[in-house]
Amino acid sequence: MYESSNKILVIEDDNVTRDLYLKGLKAKGFDPIGANNGLAGIQQAQECIPDLVICDITMPDMDGYSVLNTLRQDPMTAIIPFIFLTGSSNKADVRKAMELGADDYLTKPSTLDELLRAIATRLQKQATLQNWCTMKSEKAPKSVFADNTTVATSVAIAPEETSNEEVTVPSKSIFPSVPHLKEVFDFIEAHYHQGITLCDVAVAVGYSPAYLTNRVARQTGDTVNCWIVKRRMAGARFLLQNNNQTVEKIAKALGYQDVSHFSRQFRQHHGLPPQAWRKQHQLISRKQVKLW
Repeated sequence: MYESSNKILVIEDDNVTRDLYLKGLKAKGFDPIGANNGLAGIQQAQECIPDLVICDITMPDMDGYSVLNTLRQDPMTAIIPFIFLTGSSNKADVRKAMELGADDYLTKPSTLDELLRAIATRLQKQATLQNWCTMKSEKAPKSVFADNTTVATSVAIAPEETSNEEVTVPSKSIFPSVPHLKEVFDFIEAHYHQGITLCDVAVAVGYSPAYLTNRVARQTGDTVNCWIVKRRMAGARFLLQNNNQTVEKIAKALGYQDVSHFSRQFRQHHGLPPQAWRKQHQLISRKQVKLW
């Protein structure tokens, strides 16, 4: 489940405990690295880019929470699997660790076998996630990133359905102006109609899905998945109001494989199914034209 070349960083201020785990990991074929405090651990992580980090929580100068938060803020270390190994089994501590983006939480005393199982699980999950995202990324059609606050997005619909024309969806950006998240929103804008997921966005910007979700939610109040859906809904409103394509064809043009899924999401956001919304708003548009 893991390779002998996997580099494991152990951040632990107790020398006896740290040396015990380092020796055990080395005996099992890993390439272990030790750090006796949080600052040293961050430095080692940034210099060596380990495959996984094991970290205590209660340490002098900088605790494990601060270590994790710092590593998650750095794109080079943000997606490294992180396991807390600590003497605290307090529910609040565990919850805080998970909210910061920890991948696992083990309590002391833990045997070497328990630690090895946790390591193997995390490494396997990381490898599976990266392989899946790579395959999905390779299959997705290429697109040009949007870099303006006001964009014109082309949503492709089959030629026979539009007389060889492409439906152009002009839209003022729905995304908030958050400089640190510009790359995230640019990727969503460029690829929202290709069926992208949180995983695709995370890979594109170099963060773990859990960390990216927390970061975007903290700064905008909505998750990455919510923003993907909001962008699709904006495109859906334009297409429904400005052409006569079927709901199924519009759903596919916006990246939905299942028209029922699209219809459910549209109704949740607008209070009406797509066809009923279209009739209502096309009628409003015609009345406005007559007034002019």
